[in-house]
Amino acid sequence: MQAVKTHLHLQPTCPIITVAGTNGKGSVCAYLEAMLSAAGYKVGCYTSPHLMRYNERVRIARREASDADLVTAFNAVEQARGNTSLTYFEQGTLAAVWLFQQQGVEAMVLEVGLGGRLDAVNLWDADCAIVTTIDLDHQDYLGPDRERIGFEKAGVLRAGRPAICGEADPPQSLLKHAAALGARLFRIGQDIQLDIGRDRWSCRVGDVNYANLPQPRMPGRHQYDNAAVALAALWALRRRLTVDSEAIGEGLNEARQPGRFQVVGEQPRRLLDVAHNPESARSLAANLRALADPGEIHAVFAMLGDKDIAGVVAELSGVIGHWHIAGLNVPRGADVDALAGVLQAAGCGYTVHADVATAWQSACEVAKPTDTIAAFGSFYTVAQIMART
Repeated sequence: MQAVKTHLHLQPTCPIITVAGTNGKGSVCAYLEAMLSAAGYKVGCYTSPHLMRYNERVRIARREASDADLVTAFNAVEQARGNTSLTYFEQGTLAAVWLFQQQGVEAMVLEVGLGGRLDAVNLWDADCAIVTTIDLDHQDYLGPDRERIGFEKAGVLRAGRPAICGEADPPQSLLKHAAALGARLFRIGQDIQLDIGRDRWSCRVGDVNYANLPQPRMPGRHQYDNAAVALAALWALRRRLTVDSEAIGEGLNEARQPGRFQVVGEQPRRLLDVAHNPESARSLAANLRALADPGEIHAVFAMLGDKDIAGVVAELSGVIGHWHIAGLNVPRGADVDALAGVLQAAGCGYTVHADVATAWQSACEVAKPTDTIAAFGSFYTVAQIMART
């Protein structure tokens, strides 16, 4: 990647915010993009994975890159790489940054794909690095425990530059790496303080108190933490990126992330959520418990086989009334028997279906108008339902 980057002359001069972490990366990127855009900056935002179209990954000034622009960017990378082999994600990352540079963006928000230390996004030095949360996911690549995973994610930090962490008590590996680098680390719950009221909230970072803020439009208690992490990054870069309180409020109201506790219908209430590991399942369970009059909650559930299926079920078994399950016919997809075995061991009631679409249709047919249907387990699960709603 470094060789191709040199051939492409990819040397952005605008501020770069790199966002790593197990969960919450997409939401933090959405807040940063919305707040900076509301402040008048032309923002390049690179995220992954996509749900429906590849174009979702590359946004400039809050618009998805066009097919033509993406093809031009991919051609530029293809011509520059020569005999250098690139993965799918490496090619896409180089193309996105090339396009951002060509379009003259004034700030870049780059979401890490996997881990951090060896991720394609980490080719560029972050002016502010963010690690949202650290939990068990992708253990085959990142390591078996939080300490090892924390070390991988800490790889996005840079010497002498600000770093934001969305945990008050992160792994020691991250704290040690930050100290060794001399990165100035700000932690939520310690250096970043939240005060959440019924209708408004405030966030203190360093010497600034962002007071009387509107509630984040994206639902869930965890979204306050995600928004606070984004605010802390903007505070850290305030000398280069000026964002006033009006832009912050507008960003909190405008930020969106499809597939994150997204309501797609009523009577029965129908929700989509890409939760696919125990931490995100815990947030989903909290959001479901917070619903007013949810009735019986039906799950439409399909996952990848290399994920912690038992961990996800354990977080949600006390909330879900009945599970509609199906296998995922994609690489790494778990077959329905694997899901059934976990649910049976957990004492959960379930119905087996041929595919996700059939499971969704069945749940919609059996649920009462006062009930709730939540589809989750994978980006693939949500995408297959989105294609039919």
